[in-house]
Amino acid sequence: MGDHNLQYTPEEALSTIGFGNFQALVLAYAGLGLMSEAMEMMILSFVGIAIQSEWEISPGEESLLTTVLFIGMLFGAYVWGLISDAYGRRKGFLGATIMVAVSAICSAFSPNYELLLMFRCLLGFGIGGGHTFNTWFVEFVPTSNRGAWQLILCGSWTFGSVFEALLAWIIMPRLGWRWVISLSCVPSFFVLVLYGLTTESPRYLATKGRIAESQKILEKVAFTNRTQLPLGVLVCDKANKIQEEKSPSLGTPLLPSAREKNGHLETFLSSFLALFSSKLRRTTLLLWVLYFGMIFLYYGVVLLTSELSSGQSSCNSTSSLLENVTDGSLYRDVLINALAGKYRQHSDGPFRLGAFCSENIIGYIYLMVYFYYSLAMDTNKIFLYLTVILIFPEVPGFILAVIIADRIGRKLSIVIMSTFGFILLLPLVVHQNKAVTTALLFGSRMFICSSYNITGLYSREVYPTSVRATGAGTANSMGRIGGMICPLVAVGLLRGCHQTAAIVLFEAVTILSVSCAFYLPFETSGRGLNDTLPSLEE
Repeated sequence: MGDHNLQYTPEEALSTIGFGNFQALVLAYAGLGLMSEAMEMMILSFVGIAIQSEWEISPGEESLLTTVLFIGMLFGAYVWGLISDAYGRRKGFLGATIMVAVSAICSAFSPNYELLLMFRCLLGFGIGGGHTFNTWFVEFVPTSNRGAWQLILCGSWTFGSVFEALLAWIIMPRLGWRWVISLSCVPSFFVLVLYGLTTESPRYLATKGRIAESQKILEKVAFTNRTQLPLGVLVCDKANKIQEEKSPSLGTPLLPSAREKNGHLETFLSSFLALFSSKLRRTTLLLWVLYFGMIFLYYGVVLLTSELSSGQSSCNSTSSLLENVTDGSLYRDVLINALAGKYRQHSDGPFRLGAFCSENIIGYIYLMVYFYYSLAMDTNKIFLYLTVILIFPEVPGFILAVIIADRIGRKLSIVIMSTFGFILLLPLVVHQNKAVTTALLFGSRMFICSSYNITGLYSREVYPTSVRATGAGTANSMGRIGGMICPLVAVGLLRGCHQTAAIVLFEAVTILSVSCAFYLPFETSGRGLNDTLPSLEE
């Protein structure tokens, strides 16, 4: 251990230690964090109607509660990424979780609509930091099967959504919406209580020159996993050892050497500007466009599901829709397509176009509002239908991503899955019968869902440790812009009976996304994570 002629990096140490009990505990904690945020995302799906009824707010004001949530997420994804890179992974997800917990409990006690609106915006800002849990976890995982473990972590979001649906089903009819909001933030408080048991990422500490602290954590990981560290001394990057010994901070190859003397604004700015350094500029721009395209496509296919499969197009008659809902075909089609991806839709009065969002909320809002107002369905029966729909979200797409991500690589997976999605959407350029449409949408959502998950996986692996959270956070923010633009363009085309034009648009975005994936600088599967900029290959 003390032989200075032998050296090892955090990557080599984690590969020697392997995935064991310590990583399982990190996975459980990060999963709890993502689960808590998923539950907060789901709340408005259930309480929106109750709030509208109690406070007599308009449908537009109810939709605004969702809109401000995602505006907060848009900025939160970027800001928490900067904080995580500047002050540590733990401080990043600690701050985001505190914001979520406090905003959630304040929402439960909001005396009026205006304060609730403010608290939901702050809540969205906190939820935007959810990606810091993923970043923290990936920096403990060895190269082998790293993709599969990251995707398994993402499954905790789905579990949180299901749990929230069951919680609302039980609590809403008995205690009301304030109790649902209050109980939903309990997991966030568990995350805060258990925070003291977590450790900082050894990779992050090494890049900051805190070698001794990084060494102690790696020793703890090895002890918990009942393995040993490699022989030698820990260094951040062998190739830059001489430069590191002359520098007070091992992250200085990427950021200015006087960073610690700069103010907070300069620190954040330098992290952002590092994304546009000569070795990262290409990666950053391609990932931004890829993220934008993936989320645009995913939501676009959701809209197609809404308009074409569920019979909600304005080109169809209202009587036809009522017949479909009454005979149960809506439940069948929604359930079939929910198996391919989370059921997200717009609501429209019962058919008003609400704020576009993600993570199941819009699909729930649409169905609940429609069942409640148009069919006068019993509340318990509504929750039963919606819980069943949510039981199997993204199953084929999720499983497919886990299987192929480590086997054929991230870039090739994105290209192949997106291409299959392209092929399955192509027949919809012309109108198809309902059975064919449902089958094509099922397949396309499955493949696009896989592509989106693997894109997120790649974004957390391609950046060096010094700016990993900032890079992933800004890419996530760009993707959310795509999600907000999609309905403005696609809905107008679909509601205007221009199905062919809508499909052509989605296919064009698919080609753009595949091109970006193809030109990404390097494959990350089977490759150790980089810690400093000089370790990146051109």
